Amino acid sequence: MTRLLPVQDSSSFLSTTTIIALTVFFTLLCACIVIGHLLEENRWANESITSLLLGLISGVVVLLVTKFHSSKILVFSENLFFLYLLPPIIFNAGFQVKKKQFFQNFTTILLFGVFGSMISFCLISLGAFLLFKRIGITSLSMQDYLAVGAILSATDSVCTLQVLSQDDTPFLYSIVFGEGVVNDATSIVLFNAVQSLDLGSINAITALKLLGTFLYLFFTSTALGITVGFLSAYIIKTLYFGRHSTDREVALMMLMAYCSYMVAELLNLSGILTIFFCGIVMSHYTWHNVTESSRVTTKHSFATISFIAETFIFLYVGMDALDIDKWKSSNASLGTSIAVSSTLFALVLIGRAAFVFPISNCTNCIKRRESTQIQFRSQFIIWWAGLMRGAVTIALTYNQVFGSITKPLIEAVKLKHAKPAISDETDSPSFEDLRLLFLENGDPNDQGNNQRGPWQSSFRLLISNPTSTVHYFWRKFDDKFMRPVFGGRGFVPFVPGSPSGAADEIS
Repeated sequence: MTRLLPVQDSSSFLSTTTIIALTVFFTLLCACIVIGHLLEENRWANESITSLLLGLISGVVVLLVTKFHSSKILVFSENLFFLYLLPPIIFNAGFQVKKKQFFQNFTTILLFGVFGSMISFCLISLGAFLLFKRIGITSLSMQDYLAVGAILSATDSVCTLQVLSQDDTPFLYSIVFGEGVVNDATSIVLFNAVQSLDLGSINAITALKLLGTFLYLFFTSTALGITVGFLSAYIIKTLYFGRHSTDREVALMMLMAYCSYMVAELLNLSGILTIFFCGIVMSHYTWHNVTESSRVTTKHSFATISFIAETFIFLYVGMDALDIDKWKSSNASLGTSIAVSSTLFALVLIGRAAFVFPISNCTNCIKRRESTQIQFRSQFIIWWAGLMRGAVTIALTYNQVFGSITKPLIEAVKLKHAKPAISDETDSPSFEDLRLLFLENGDPNDQGNNQRGPWQSSFRLLISNPTSTVHYFWRKFDDKFMRPVFGGRGFVPFVPGSPSGAADEIS
């Protein structure tokens, strides 16, 4: 567009080309929303694939207009993605995630996100080292091969959000998306480690340092997000923003969530982990401390911003696939490019299968109840859905093509009328069921000699139902200590002058 419209009005803060580019782009965003709505019931199409196709069509039009000199409508930078588009997507995922489902599968998520990424990293790096030389690529160093393995060992959370639904497939969504969030930290540690790694002095101490760096990154990023979430809950609960303006409540939640991401990036932590857990804490405490109108506003605002950011990314990537400058910058032949792409794709397939199926079967051996096991059909979907890689550049285009296949694949693999393998209601004993189990196996108030002690009952239930027992004690601790300080479910904001506020003042 710059070549087409080089003239700009010097009296304006924005150039004419910028205004036209933004107008075209926003028009395309509107078209994506309309077409996506019309194709909502289509088995193969969704808004993300629609955005990609519109981006490709727009790129072709620009190429024809500029006589194949440029395909750019809007200049896209890496900072735009990581600083403005990615945070709202990940925060909304944490804010909307089904917390019970996520934490019940947290052990499996950690196994996939940490050990799975390590296995994939090793296989992809080794495979690239052995196969690239046969293709004819000899200019890469060992660190380059390790970097390739680190980059391709991480799944893409953004793509996963577009493919799976936590309402239709809650178990699969929690596993695949949770893995994408956790292995973000793993991939960052691996990539930074291989960039500064001295290959001549690799020993056990180096491996321990690598493990320590990962643990530091994971726990500090998580702790920062939780701390900011608690801080927002305490401030909003204590200061009663709703008595003056609900806008302040909404603004404070948005700004504090974004600040958590920026502080994490400033400290070289995982901003994705930080803002994800900040969203979880805010949904558990802060969201219940605001007024009813603010609850509706925040829920839809976060979802809307996230949706626009996702659509923007896919639309731009569709255009970026036809970037002439990037294609010209490569000196490789067409045959070499196809061979390299095919090799990497095969390595990603093998690397993911090498840990998804073994880890799933190992967890199944530990879980006694069949309803909590990962069935082979679910394992296949987890393997396929996690093949998506990359959030920027052409890789995302190819990945989303696989994503469009995942929607009918899930419908084909999962039985149409089958009950989900794990549901929020029936996957484990409820809070009330566990309370009754504790009473049956030794009430704390019973002092008879024939009764088991409470610690014995607790230990037995912890062994038989570890996740549910931890959840039971967390609920008791949360109700007794956390909610009186930070608010949460059941908390009604005190607004002077309201009927409830007047009743509280009288009492």
